[in-house]
Amino acid sequence: MDWGHRQRTKFWLGLGLSLVLVGGWVWAHLQPVGSPDRHVRIEVPPGTTFSEVADRLAAKHLIRSKWVFLWVGRLTGAERRILPGEYDIHGGMTAMDIIHHLVHGQVVQHLVTIPEGYSVRQIAELLARKRLTDRNTFLRLTVDPEFIHTLGLQVSSLEGYLFPDSYLLTRFMEPEIIIRRMVERLHHVWTPERRARARELGMSLHEVLTLASVIEKETGDPTERGLISGVFHNRLRRQIPLQSDPTVIYAIKEFDGNLRKSDLRIESPYNTYRVTGLPPGPIANPGEAAIHAALYPASTPFMYFVSRNDGSHHFSRTLAEHQRAVQKYQLGPFRRSS
Repeated sequence: MDWGHRQRTKFWLGLGLSLVLVGGWVWAHLQPVGSPDRHVRIEVPPGTTFSEVADRLAAKHLIRSKWVFLWVGRLTGAERRILPGEYDIHGGMTAMDIIHHLVHGQVVQHLVTIPEGYSVRQIAELLARKRLTDRNTFLRLTVDPEFIHTLGLQVSSLEGYLFPDSYLLTRFMEPEIIIRRMVERLHHVWTPERRARARELGMSLHEVLTLASVIEKETGDPTERGLISGVFHNRLRRQIPLQSDPTVIYAIKEFDGNLRKSDLRIESPYNTYRVTGLPPGPIANPGEAAIHAALYPASTPFMYFVSRNDGSHHFSRTLAEHQRAVQKYQLGPFRRSS
């Protein structure tokens, strides 16, 4: 074997050994840092760079080497493909496990319940408090004609169309996705049977949701939904104003909790003390039970109801009966300041 051949052999052996050593060093720095029992939440807002994520992981002692993590991210192309969200990272994960989570968006899901009868504004504030989406963007989209049109709706506002239910949502989820999901859930509830029933009543989806929203806001005792609906249907048939306090409260917007006699005189299409028929649109987002009640009112002679102050109502056939009930339960025709 000549000298040159021996030198080449030594070179390749040395290079191979170096690669093995470097590979071993890299492999060691990709290994888990600690115990699988140690969980840490890492937030990746939209626009976060791979380097910023590496800084957060290193600060939380979830990776052994920021530089090895960055190198692998660049080598695999992961640095350009991470998805925003909230990630649950534990100490037993390798750096490659973490990168896989970031690239495939294996984010933490939050179960959020939207209460029946919440308004669009209340829903936006609830989601913002939980840091799941941006409040102002959410509200803007609910009155954006172009966006609403993409949902297949011909309305000026999505009030009433965001179905209250429990949803699995993720941190930094785009509000368009959340809204679309809620509207899709409403369409699922709006079954062919309910559409047929609405046609029997001569009502559109918008009118059903409007009436259902008023029923929702008036109902304290769930067993009374049908009766409340029956009263409103009776009034609509006879063209008597609904005289529903929640519609006035909706018109006021900045309600301070005290409904005054003067409020009942405000000029608004939502003031059902002044206008006959339904308000121009829903005043809240009704649940399935309220929608059902709007479609299937109880057959009742009642024309009036007044709160007993315990969540239930006293129902009356005549104005005289109603006035006596008001005197009994509300200590006078109006228990409000003027």
